Amino acid sequence: MEQWHGTTILSVRRGASVALGGDGQVTLGNVVLKGGAKKVRRLHNDRILAGFAGGTADAFTLFERFEGKLDKHQGNLLRSAVELAKDWRTDRILRRLEAMLVVADREKSLVITGMGDVLEPEHGIVAIGSGGPYAQAAARALLEHTQLAARDIVDQALAIAAEICIYTNDRRTIEVLE
Repeated sequence: MEQWHGTTILSVRRGASVALGGDGQVTLGNVVLKGGAKKVRRLHNDRILAGFAGGTADAFTLFERFEGKLDKHQGNLLRSAVELAKDWRTDRILRRLEAMLVVADREKSLVITGMGDVLEPEHGIVAIGSGGPYAQAAARALLEHTQLAARDIVDQALAIAAEICIYTNDRRTIEVLE
């Protein structure tokens, strides 16, 4: 069976603000199945931002597990991420899930993978998915060479990625913590 493609998730930090956004396109092979998917969510009383790349059902399973970890660890992002990554890597069922998560709170931004990785990015920028490298490059240039707010950088970088990556569209969802 063909793999799902079509996600660009980007998070940018500037000052006390963090923005996380994603495009809305979901494709199967060379067919666009949906243009307005919401791949970015607020979790844990709106204090955590999360976005996903990969299979939708897999991502929702991971969101639920991650919310459980946040509840168990009183909203501690890093501890919850590490615990989810450990479960994801060692659990026979979770191990088969094909997705990646970007999570952020007011202090940290992280990528969580099924390989057991919890990664904190350099430069305050996190990008995953098919258009991630394009969005990351655009965001880094905008962060270093403009005074734009984090939300505006995410918006413009996702727009640039949509012009380059065939698996990224211009319908964006952006959430901000300030």
